[in-house]
Amino acid sequence: MELKQLQYFLAICEELHFSRAANKMGVSAPNISQQMRGLEEELGVLLFDRSGKKITLTDAGEILRAHAAAVFGHLQQANDAISDLKKTKGGSFSIGVLPGDADLLFNLLILRFHQTYPQIALSLLETTKVTEQVLDRSIDVGVTIEPISDERLTKIPLFHEEFSLAVNVHDPVSKESSVSLRMLQNMKTVLFPPDHHCRKVIDQFCMEQGFRLKPQMEATTLSSLIHMVESGVGVSILPRMLLDNLGSKEIRTIPLINPIPSQDICLIYRSDRFVGYAIRAFIRMLREYIEAATLNVKSPSHGHS
Repeated sequence: MELKQLQYFLAICEELHFSRAANKMGVSAPNISQQMRGLEEELGVLLFDRSGKKITLTDAGEILRAHAAAVFGHLQQANDAISDLKKTKGGSFSIGVLPGDADLLFNLLILRFHQTYPQIALSLLETTKVTEQVLDRSIDVGVTIEPISDERLTKIPLFHEEFSLAVNVHDPVSKESSVSLRMLQNMKTVLFPPDHHCRKVIDQFCMEQGFRLKPQMEATTLSSLIHMVESGVGVSILPRMLLDNLGSKEIRTIPLINPIPSQDICLIYRSDRFVGYAIRAFIRMLREYIEAATLNVKSPSHGHS
């Protein structure tokens, strides 16, 4: 059994057509057919059912496809590992985050990462389809919301994110030590649109309490929401870590209670990919960054910006 035969075999598995597979691999149809007959003779089984109009895999073919894919997966990992070794501390990778999270968490982190590892090329992409794009390999790693249960993915829990109220310092509500979630019904709110992941979390918690929020205004960008709160248009509901590290003199952070809206954030990547130096360095810095930001949230000055 040769690697070339397995490559041809996997091409046929993808195309389910000998001529198209031959064209894809840059060989003639008789050549690829001959290679498959030789493979079947060597194994002593039929790999394809050719009786109908379309060829299909036999049970033996299904078994070989799974193992052949694993073989080439391991070879790719070996190639990636060797390439990573040659680059030593260089490399490149892409990371996908949910819309808004680049502002919420990553802008400063990306700058620090570049300053620490200037030889590593990093691209940051905002996408609503983090999981799907990690799976189809269009991005290398993603930061998203749990639960994640796909066995094709490795998950690294990052932190439990709670939401708080962002209030203008001149608003009477800013005097409160905490605000019950139900009290939001009587407040003017400025929020992300309903399809934003942060808004979905907030709406779900509110619905469980028996009400729906009717925002005074909606905005797609974090900077717009912050500006509206600073201008006294209304209150907003945003991640507490963000608010306590915001540094705005016009905004006070008020804890939300009964219940506290929250979500779990994790990092994901394909389980079959080689995790090189660049990604390992980023994960390490991300964890340190989150730990430092969390400590700031838990400091005695919590609640003030």
